[in-house]
Amino acid sequence: MRYNAIDYNQKNKPYFQAIIYNYLHHMPPLPTYTKKPQTETYTEIIDVRSPREFSEDHIPGAINLPVLNNSERTEVGTIYKQINTFQARKVGAALVTKNISEHITQHFAKKEKSYHPLVYCWRGGQPSLSMALVLGQIGWRVTLLEGGYKTYRAYVRQQIEELPKKFTYKILCGLTGSGKTYILRQMRERGTQVLDLENLAQHRGSVFGEEWQDKLSSQPTQKYFESLLLQQFQSFNPNQPVWIESESRKIGKVYLPKSLWEKMKQACCVDIQLPITARVKFLLQKYSHFIEYPDILKAKLEKLKDRYGWEKVNQWYQLIDAEKWELLIRDILANHYDPTYRKSIQRNFSNFKEMRYLYDLSDESIHALLDLSL
Repeated sequence: MRYNAIDYNQKNKPYFQAIIYNYLHHMPPLPTYTKKPQTETYTEIIDVRSPREFSEDHIPGAINLPVLNNSERTEVGTIYKQINTFQARKVGAALVTKNISEHITQHFAKKEKSYHPLVYCWRGGQPSLSMALVLGQIGWRVTLLEGGYKTYRAYVRQQIEELPKKFTYKILCGLTGSGKTYILRQMRERGTQVLDLENLAQHRGSVFGEEWQDKLSSQPTQKYFESLLLQQFQSFNPNQPVWIESESRKIGKVYLPKSLWEKMKQACCVDIQLPITARVKFLLQKYSHFIEYPDILKAKLEKLKDRYGWEKVNQWYQLIDAEKWELLIRDILANHYDPTYRKSIQRNFSNFKEMRYLYDLSDESIHALLDLSL
């Protein structure tokens, strides 16, 4: 028996409509795209690039779930260049599939159905799309960063040159050991807007400057420093002043953006005056790790030999060996830090507004200072 196709379709139209409706309304959602991830809130931000790329820079708060690790990325890239694209894609697909499978069974195993991640790779291509499609098939709503990390980095570069211009600044000055960072953190606890550059740079702005918390902390790369800096600025109110410690444009290995540096040099300064005995006491507490690891201290001081000569450096070594810590700190301040700081202040922060005198850095003294200055 032959059927009339038109009659058959018309008779069964409700049936086919039901099938299509059921398919369309139960199929997993496709990933959506955004160029402005900062305008939305996500359960999690996932960077699927290699750990090496992630360590150079990433969106603050992102986690690294690489679809190719460092060696795998190198392997696929070598095949791509030396053999052909097709072979590279086959090898890459096998590795990506394996790695995504591991992430599903480990990281994503307990995620709720409401989970909504932002996923990105280098350019917004196959690596992030592969992860997003699998997550979407499971049933999660996934957003992809269009253009990937390159879109994000372009946004940071544009914002980091423009946003600092919208704020007014106040600079807290004072010789080394005046407790400027400590005072600023007390100010932050009172609700003052404070840009802690040393904390963002993981460096205290001097030859002894790496942050130390049981072990030396490496500085962020220039790119990640700028990412962190932008994140901080975006949390500030442009109608309120931002307090900053007097710093050089270079903090360790990272540089302040030109836009911020120019505004800092135009800002009004508050100069903290503290007796030398109080400064030495504070520095001995702040850098106590050097007393425990004198060889590291000597290595730091060796960097100053070209400026002051071996004779002066050897004098410092002798004070270290004799454990005459107060004399050592006084001498380093008198011969290195204080002259260097005064020159820097005269060159970069000449717009002094007022001086504030402290006898010590006790909580009582600092609270009295803040009551007067804020």
